[in-house]
Amino acid sequence: MSKSALQIARASYVPKMPHVLNGNVQPKVGAVTTSAGNQEEIKKLFPNTYGMPIITFEQSSGEMGLENPVNVGVILSGGQAPGGHNVIAGIFDGIKRLNPDSRLYGFILGPAGLIDHEYKELTADIIDEYRNTGGFDIIGSGRTKLEDKDQFDKGLEILKKLHIRALVIIGGDDSNTNACVLAEYYQSIGAGVQVIGCPKTIDGDLKNGQIETSFGFDTACKVYSEVIGNIQRDCNSARKYWHFIKLMGRSASHIALECALQTQPNICIISEEVEAKQQSLDDIINDIAAVVVNRAEKGMNFGTVLIPEGLVEFIPAMKALIAELNDFLAHNQAEFDLVRRSGKRDYIIGKLSPENSEIYASLPEAVARQLTLDRDPHGNVQVSLIETEKLLAEMVKTRLEEWKKEGKYSGKFATITHFFGYEGRCAAPSNYDADYCYSLGYTASMLIAAGKTGYMSSVRNTTAPASEWIAGGTPITMMMNMERRHGEMKPVIQKALVKLDGKPFRYFAGQRDKWAIETDYVYPGPIQYFGPTEVCDQPSKTLKLEQQ
Repeated sequence: MSKSALQIARASYVPKMPHVLNGNVQPKVGAVTTSAGNQEEIKKLFPNTYGMPIITFEQSSGEMGLENPVNVGVILSGGQAPGGHNVIAGIFDGIKRLNPDSRLYGFILGPAGLIDHEYKELTADIIDEYRNTGGFDIIGSGRTKLEDKDQFDKGLEILKKLHIRALVIIGGDDSNTNACVLAEYYQSIGAGVQVIGCPKTIDGDLKNGQIETSFGFDTACKVYSEVIGNIQRDCNSARKYWHFIKLMGRSASHIALECALQTQPNICIISEEVEAKQQSLDDIINDIAAVVVNRAEKGMNFGTVLIPEGLVEFIPAMKALIAELNDFLAHNQAEFDLVRRSGKRDYIIGKLSPENSEIYASLPEAVARQLTLDRDPHGNVQVSLIETEKLLAEMVKTRLEEWKKEGKYSGKFATITHFFGYEGRCAAPSNYDADYCYSLGYTASMLIAAGKTGYMSSVRNTTAPASEWIAGGTPITMMMNMERRHGEMKPVIQKALVKLDGKPFRYFAGQRDKWAIETDYVYPGPIQYFGPTEVCDQPSKTLKLEQQ
């Protein structure tokens, strides 16, 4: 394998971790817990793993280790996030410390590897090749959901064959929900297999009182912020373009908010605020256009707009339009397919309710087509494929042309659009994520040693020096509630949205009017891995504000 100079240098980096994990540890048991919502329903579904206490590890004077070796399996589930390899390295080092004869097995390409019995043993030679690197390529990842008894039983066959006593599932909210269901099932049948989860997603929406942040968020936001800063510097140099930049984050706007805090763009839309204010697409267009006009009056015909990926689903009117389209096409897809391409737009306009027909007719041709042609296996619009950045740029341009005719605007408006997504998912982890992920993995091994199941590895107090971080475990049922998914009520981990009364948003809201008019850009530059701690080891601005 060919390696870059950075890969070679990073291989020798030793992640920092909580001081408590450097010695002999014992679990401190807290109070019993309840679920985030729907307590009775969740308790009924998870009788063996509900109400378990929060665990915090403390140093112990006793001997550290296990008399017998422990075999552990690990799965990478869902989309990639920087730091996953360090979670695996932390698990490996932890179980080897407990007993040198312990073994770690990785299931290939996600949960499907467990079901299909595709795996490989992760030895020291393999682990050492991947320390402090980005990506999930050590064993690959996948999106197969562990939901059915047949899957659980099929997985148990290989777990028994390999004498695996514990399984660590590294994933987001859906993957950890599946981990909780699996833990409950194995506990109910006395399978003798523990299941531990680790919080992963660059979207940042898997967090709560015990899980401060999901790993990968810090690195991904720093990657995006570097490129946004570069664009803003170019923007301020050429002074002739408005850049519309869409960022990952379908279900929440944490990435957009963090990148705004790091780079200070002229405009950043927060989906949760749009929904709370019941804003229409027209309202958003007018707000952006007003900033363009105000800057043009000062001779500044340039700027940057940050847009969260899932914005359209938070606009009440657009959500209603999408719902009606889903319902209509589910029952009339065959007839729609027979309509000539040139007539499809008019066909849809004639079939929708008057309110939704008017909104659909106002959309640019390309976006209108995306709403009807790009659909998932369930018949729903694939919102992530909608080029929201182009939609807003085109509609703002149209609005400004109207205002120019009315004498309200006399500037110049040229746009460039961008979507930053996959660029951030497999970056070499920042020092924060390298340290945090290794600590999460090591903590997972300690939860295994303590005999726990149905827990998520938890490392808190991460705005302090790593030696002061708090390691432990949180019952996954504590994070769950019931939500409607594909027409059925199902237990799921509650997604964390941007809190409009939270410190990060309130700080942003207090600054954005100034950023809109002034050119007060910040240029973060690339992630720094070597140098003073104030440059290399800082957590996200969101986390620092939340922990103040």
